[in-house]
Amino acid sequence: MPFADHRPDPAALARFRALCGDRRWTARLSEISRRAGAPSLSGRAAQQRHALELILARLSEPAALAKASAAERRTAAFAAEAVRLAATLPAEPRKRLRARIEAGLTGEATLVPLFHLLRTAALHRTRGFEVAFTGLAEETPWDLTITREGATAEVSCESVSAEEGREVHRGDWYALVDRMNPELQTWLAAHPGRYLLKMTLPEGMATDIQVAELHRRISSLLAEQKRQDSGADAVLKLDPLVLAGAQAAMRGLPGQLRAQFGEEAHLAVTAGPDGGSVFVMAARAGRENRIATAATRRMAEAAENRLSGERPGILSVFLDDIDRGEWRSLRERMELEGATRRWMTEPSARRVVAVACSSRMEMFGLAPPDAAPEGELRFRNPGHPAAKSPALAPAILSSS
Repeated sequence: MPFADHRPDPAALARFRALCGDRRWTARLSEISRRAGAPSLSGRAAQQRHALELILARLSEPAALAKASAAERRTAAFAAEAVRLAATLPAEPRKRLRARIEAGLTGEATLVPLFHLLRTAALHRTRGFEVAFTGLAEETPWDLTITREGATAEVSCESVSAEEGREVHRGDWYALVDRMNPELQTWLAAHPGRYLLKMTLPEGMATDIQVAELHRRISSLLAEQKRQDSGADAVLKLDPLVLAGAQAAMRGLPGQLRAQFGEEAHLAVTAGPDGGSVFVMAARAGRENRIATAATRRMAEAAENRLSGERPGILSVFLDDIDRGEWRSLRERMELEGATRRWMTEPSARRVVAVACSSRMEMFGLAPPDAAPEGELRFRNPGHPAAKSPALAPAILSSS
């Protein structure tokens, strides 16, 4: 697997920072460190979202470089690959690469799309393809043109946030919990005990307005010492917390809660100042998450807008903002495969010979079952004329 045995090179990391722009890189790391350092769920979420940037910052220290983990070595390898690519590009394409890097260092964006592009190119090289970065070099709508034994295909690299398929956005849940925590600690001090607030959100929660309204309703329920509050947009029910072993250490609660409420539930535990009180919030949307549907929606958009149809097209889809459990479930329950194969029967898939899907689990080199065994999931479109091409087989052969 590419990048697996890379040894981080301080000089290559310095050149990557220079490629980003030293001043821009320093400012970006300062911003990320400030957000990730906040003692809140939102702070921890920032740590996870910007893991690539934080790893590269940590590896600038010689002590960290010497003890780099496998995931950190792979991250350093992506950075070195970006430097090598920049060195091969003429002036204008190099500007376009810098623009992509700059976009990844702005706002809520990350370096994941760029590193996904570099990893996809490396994967195809290991399979015997010649790889050209035609998106950068020639401004083609697709990113890569791969060639093997006279056969050529277009590769479009897409990054999709799992948030697009969640009815209750994880970021908004974190914002709600961060708002509620101080209030809950004060409330628990006045009302010692163990409580469970169950919330059903028929319309989900995906906006700041919805977060503010739910915060208001929870605060009112507690202030008025009510046990239930029902409305069109949320049903709240406050009960005593009853779980097997509930008197055990707090560290055992998350696993019990997850087992009881399921993987799609949003959970939060607030401990009271006395050490024995606890307030659990558990929220579910009125509908199941549709992460696989969000992925196929992006596939359809990319197939129509980024592939020419003159050559077989391959979509390399990176699912971001997804944790190990969700990613494993999507694969084991075959939700992603089923949604992708159904989409392949639609007219919008006519230009696509195969779809490959991966996540941060593969990017960081995790082992199965947390990651896909071959570094990505691959699904071939049997209806495409090139589906049986021997030359393209290493890139399109189904991994299922």
